[in-house]
Amino acid sequence: MASFNKIIIMGNLTRDPELTFLPSQTPVVEFGLASNRKYKGSDGQMKEDTCFIDCRCYGVRAETINKYCKRGSQLLVEGRLQFDRWEAQDGSKRSRHRVFVENFQFTSSGPSGQGGQGQSYDSSGSGPGPTDDFGGGSNDDIPF
Repeated sequence: MASFNKIIIMGNLTRDPELTFLPSQTPVVEFGLASNRKYKGSDGQMKEDTCFIDCRCYGVRAETINKYCKRGSQLLVEGRLQFDRWEAQDGSKRSRHRVFVENFQFTSSGPSGQGGQGQSYDSSGSGPGPTDDFGGGSNDDIPF
């Protein structure tokens, strides 16, 4: 049976990214995202739900997120979902879903109001590389 594990989510960082290093000196960054959903309730009133997501990223991409993002920054992430379970010190069972970031894209200007917008970073970890998922450019090169 085939399976597919892919998540794409856009939100705002709930805290500043926390950069650490594995014993192999691989950079790891952890951050939280909050994604809001606005909808009209059955009573006709506008309502809002917020989903909080823990995220983890490795390598060059981790360093880039740590360098250019801070609490409140907007980020679009693509990755895989993993379910973690553990037992807390008080003996209670705990669990959470976490996104392991494979690609990301800045969706707002950086902290100083410059750069970042429209840049994506692929899972190769090759660093900055503006991409245009829609073939971009002018319409002059469209063959139809």
